Amino acid sequence: MLKAVLSYPMHPEHGVVTIPFPIPEEDYDHTVELLEGIDIGDVLRQDCYVVELDSRYTILKRLEGSAVNVDELDYLAKRLDSFNESEKSQFQAMAHKLELADIKDFINLTFCCQQTTVITNFSDLEAIGRAHYMNIHGGCTVGEELANLDGCETALLLIDSGEGGVTPYGVVYDNGMKLETLYDGRHFPPYLYKSPVVALETVSGSGAEGYFCLPMPDRQIRRMIERAGLENQSVPLRIEMDELPERAADALDLEGLTLDDLPALNRLCRAIEPLKDADREKLNAIVLTAEPGDITAVCYLAENLDQFDFVPDIHTPEEYGRYMIQRSGKFAYDEDLDGFYEYRLYGERCVRKEDGHFNECGYVAYHGILTIKQLMQIASAEQCPQEPGMQMM
Repeated sequence: MLKAVLSYPMHPEHGVVTIPFPIPEEDYDHTVELLEGIDIGDVLRQDCYVVELDSRYTILKRLEGSAVNVDELDYLAKRLDSFNESEKSQFQAMAHKLELADIKDFINLTFCCQQTTVITNFSDLEAIGRAHYMNIHGGCTVGEELANLDGCETALLLIDSGEGGVTPYGVVYDNGMKLETLYDGRHFPPYLYKSPVVALETVSGSGAEGYFCLPMPDRQIRRMIERAGLENQSVPLRIEMDELPERAADALDLEGLTLDDLPALNRLCRAIEPLKDADREKLNAIVLTAEPGDITAVCYLAENLDQFDFVPDIHTPEEYGRYMIQRSGKFAYDEDLDGFYEYRLYGERCVRKEDGHFNECGYVAYHGILTIKQLMQIASAEQCPQEPGMQMM
């Protein structure tokens, strides 16, 4: 998206660091360490001097020679990274028209520039008129209205209004857009840069705000809490959306979450994020069997799915016996001998041997040396299950 060369002007002998934005999540901790190595990267202060900025958004060259906050620059890059070509023109043209050069204004502009109209090519009046109509109607209209629209006439009326401003990025019409202060210099407006496992926000009477899209780097969570002025506070959290497996969500007290729960919930989301649908269903089944008591216990299950066997849609010993003999691949099943197989008896034997459990999702078998109850007690108590005598098989 963009690359910035940053320095600390008070101590030029510290050198510079080159940072890509948005900062890749797996590199966030290392990036902050690089910045701290030259005494910049504060949670709140704009202490990063922009020596050079390379981006397809050339308007951002205006930030060169100014001081920015690293998380502000990261947030701006995430906002711009999601823009299409039309929004890119709208953002740059309005920034030029308004003579913006402050990162706070740039961030706020990302939330309203879509109201404007920018003409970069006058050859297709019909398309210009339709785009303008959509812009002044918030990007959505009734299909019939758009179908009956005379785009050429709409475009000509716009052009003849004389309200356009010529910029290097096209002729821009502000359509009455106002640059509102959604970003106040401290609290970032809620924004889903990626599809999260859980998105939640703080509920604080002090007016302090924090918005979290999990999973995210633990260090970034701590910085956001500090940025919101919520450190050392047990502030309630409100779930805005979640993509947790249904039974895993049911096992958690999502209505009673506080900031104290964020580390464990983030760890759980990190474990769940890469799971495919089959593994998510497996986790649902394991949760029903293990009955975990808290986030940490659910997290431990999500991190150790390989310690369990799961067969979906199997609910009786006979069904399990039939699955084992016909479909598990452990036997050379002969269809001609089907009437001689004792599916129920063999299924019962397997269930006893594996200490298996049936639930609404299917059949679950656990292969550890501890009982599931003991395992959940250890996980909830934050004890290490890899201590001698407590290994999983």
